[in-house]
Amino acid sequence: MKALVVIPTYNERDNVAGLAASVLTQHADIQILFVDDNSPDGTGEIIDGLASGNSRIHVLHRAGKLGLGSAYREGFKVALAMGADYVLEMDADFSHDPGTLPLFLSAIKESDLVIGSRYLNGVSVVNWPIRRLILSYFASVYTRWVTGLQLRDCTSGYKCFRRSALESIDLATVNSDGYSFQIEMNYRCMENGLKITEIPIVFIDRHAGSSKMSRKIVREAVFMVWKLRLQSLVSRIMRK
Repeated sequence: MKALVVIPTYNERDNVAGLAASVLTQHADIQILFVDDNSPDGTGEIIDGLASGNSRIHVLHRAGKLGLGSAYREGFKVALAMGADYVLEMDADFSHDPGTLPLFLSAIKESDLVIGSRYLNGVSVVNWPIRRLILSYFASVYTRWVTGLQLRDCTSGYKCFRRSALESIDLATVNSDGYSFQIEMNYRCMENGLKITEIPIVFIDRHAGSSKMSRKIVREAVFMVWKLRLQSLVSRIMRK
């Protein structure tokens, strides 16, 4: 088993060293791929230093801030090329507890996609403003209503894909970002008939740095769910 954790970074210099150390202690088969968008705070140089001293750490440098969705798409392609059996998504700011990684690796043995859910057993979110919490919670309610996804947490960014799940998706056609990227990847897995499992996590607001959330990301998610639904309906009609 080879598990590769893809971690996009932009101005995360205060987090990456501690995060890498914590992730790698969770399982001997875990490796890390940092995808850095030319962080002006020097994050790229720090992770290069980490990689030079540890063969389990890898770095993909990009020219600029190109978005979370494209960072994951490129990271997934590299992970598959490296021969990863399981590919995980994880934020760089410690909002996702590295201690949960072994639970993902256990659950993925019986699933194609495992999602870390903040809303599986009530609400498991710490230190979020109430407005942000309401936005996130009802984004999942809205997404379930429009798309039919049977998930408690449709927008979680802490998840684990089986290799075959990613290979079943044409990543070149996944163009969304932020919340929308998470929703679209979940929807593609559902459309492909893959088994999706949720496990409970505790989400803790970032330790350092600033949030990447924006109004643009929220607007994209609002319209993306309808786009996915319409594409699905057209596809079904064309097959008849």
